Amino acid sequence: MTATAAIEAVWRIEQPKLAARLVRYLRDVGLAEEIAQDAFLSALERWPRDGIPRNPAAWLTQVAKNRALDRLRRTTLIDGKHRELAIDLAGLERQTPEIEAVLDEDIDDDLLRLIFTACHPVLPAEQRAALALRLLGGLSTPEIARAFLMPEATIAQRIVRAKRALRDAAIPFETPRGQERRERLAAVLEVVYLIFNEGYVPTAGPDWLRPDLSGEALRLGRSLAALMPEEPEAQGLVALMELHASRFSARTDRTGEPILLLDQDRSRWNWSLIRRGLDGLSRAMALTPTPGPYLLQAMIAACHARVVSAADTDWIAIAAYYQALALAAPSPIVEINRAVAVGMAFGPAQGLAIADALRDEPRLKDSHLLPTVRGDLLEKLGQILEARAEFRRAAELTGNDRERALLLARANASASR
Repeated sequence: MTATAAIEAVWRIEQPKLAARLVRYLRDVGLAEEIAQDAFLSALERWPRDGIPRNPAAWLTQVAKNRALDRLRRTTLIDGKHRELAIDLAGLERQTPEIEAVLDEDIDDDLLRLIFTACHPVLPAEQRAALALRLLGGLSTPEIARAFLMPEATIAQRIVRAKRALRDAAIPFETPRGQERRERLAAVLEVVYLIFNEGYVPTAGPDWLRPDLSGEALRLGRSLAALMPEEPEAQGLVALMELHASRFSARTDRTGEPILLLDQDRSRWNWSLIRRGLDGLSRAMALTPTPGPYLLQAMIAACHARVVSAADTDWIAIAAYYQALALAAPSPIVEINRAVAVGMAFGPAQGLAIADALRDEPRLKDSHLLPTVRGDLLEKLGQILEARAEFRRAAELTGNDRERALLLARANASASR
């Protein structure tokens, strides 16, 4: 491993902790990230020459602390907040213990506060995702832009606006409690799952899946679950992501072409991840008598993971879980998935009835999901012409190149019958 690669590996691990420490004292997400980046640049400059220090985290912390002090000393127009910060940091400087030992206290609490701050509901969902990947995933702006297949300038604007919004709204750097905590937790979990899904089936571009992006989300989710072991939905989300991630190797052939769930070679699934996911699901279920949305989705994923053959899938149980999910977190997407499960459990006609009830749903107007499901159900009912039209419509609506090719292939296969 080269020195640069080693530095980047250390940085990916230490960056969230360093940012959390800095935000605790600077109370400014943007300034904290800027100073943390300065410390990283110093490491890139000095470590290849001097060697990687014995305690990289302490080294980065010390450099960041010195940069923060220098920044405050150079400030000529110091408002009340900066004056208070200068006092705080100067006091730390005089303390007998090494600064890294002081700042290592309550690291878990700091990370938890940072996650909740980056995912505050005052920010639009797309800003939360970009800022979370930047602060917690350690991704650069170009990496985030590639992950979401968007221009770098757009992502950079989202991150800047998110930082400004947090600063202007004076969002406290804290872990909320009670009802506010529950409301904020939902936003955190939403962002993590959004990131995972964007890797699982990218909304646009040439790739059928982005394991790197889903891997970042899984890492964030595991960190959150470790910090909040009593939260069943946090545990359930990690179990859900692990069970889905277990299928990555089987979701494409050697040329990268998609393989749908029922056609996958299950010997290629990652059974270690499945065991982790099932164990996590059991722990999460023991925490609550009433499963929430992520826990219910994990229970659905477990139905697939527990059987070695698609023919043995318990579709009746899956349909029941989707019914419960529709009550816990109603949405058109849940209904589309419920239509699939009901179609598999009780016949395509019953599934089609659920799908047809969504035809006037405005939120699905530009989505390829409903015509894809209707096409599949119509094909099973022998209504080939209608199925072909639905597959072609779905192909026009999807932004993912691989998915478009798959849908057109299904349309052409229907045409040849």
